[in-house]
Amino acid sequence: MKSLSRFLAFLAVLGLATVLSAADSAGNSTVYELRTYTATPGNLDKVLARFRDHTLTIFERHGMQNLGYAVPADATDGAGEKLVYLIAHRSRDAAKASWAAFSADPEWKKVAAESEAKGKIVAKVESLFLAAAEFSPAVSDYNGAPRIFEMRTYTTPEGKLGALDARFRDHTIALFEKHGMTSLGYYHPVDANKGAANTLVYFLAFPSREAATASWAAFRADPAWVEAKAASEKGAGGSLTLPDGVKSVFLIPTDFSPTK
Repeated sequence: MKSLSRFLAFLAVLGLATVLSAADSAGNSTVYELRTYTATPGNLDKVLARFRDHTLTIFERHGMQNLGYAVPADATDGAGEKLVYLIAHRSRDAAKASWAAFSADPEWKKVAAESEAKGKIVAKVESLFLAAAEFSPAVSDYNGAPRIFEMRTYTTPEGKLGALDARFRDHTIALFEKHGMTSLGYYHPVDANKGAANTLVYFLAFPSREAATASWAAFRADPAWVEAKAASEKGAGGSLTLPDGVKSVFLIPTDFSPTK
């Protein structure tokens, strides 16, 4: 990925991408699609080759914007078997039309048939449509060394997503920057059954895994963060995330990712 904000963008995603357009010509907001592919055993390299050599180009042909492609860094998150990527569509309707056109594309049909001549190479596909949060950062180019991404998903108790967003907007993002974390994109799921009312997904970039560990330690020890966290939880009447509501996945950008 040139910056996951062109990714989450984990992956940061990973990414992580940010606001590309406020609306399309029909007045529909841009939507982002976070997709996770699980390869059949031993076939991740074939999946990556298909994306590198064919899929990204065909996506663009049918109006999908490639933002970031990454693989998990840790075995517990699917290293060696998963590909995580983020693309953008002009609208939800445009996404539906683009996928239909992609599936019917003669080149794609030929590529899919050739790559699966000895059997399926993808065992599972997961899709999550996202909308950029109003505080998601502007797009910025990055031309340095490849980084590592972190995709984080926060799940809030009922009615507390607004308070969590406010803490990120007013405090957290600036403190991330202070401690060497690059914000790539902040998003909410679009669909109610996928957590629209209580989920924040965001992507950070770090120079290395070691830098990520150091940045998080400094962030958590920062008096400004301690104060902001306490004040936000007092105002909301309790924690802004569920006990198991913070999940982190470190992602390594692929060689073909627009954002690195």
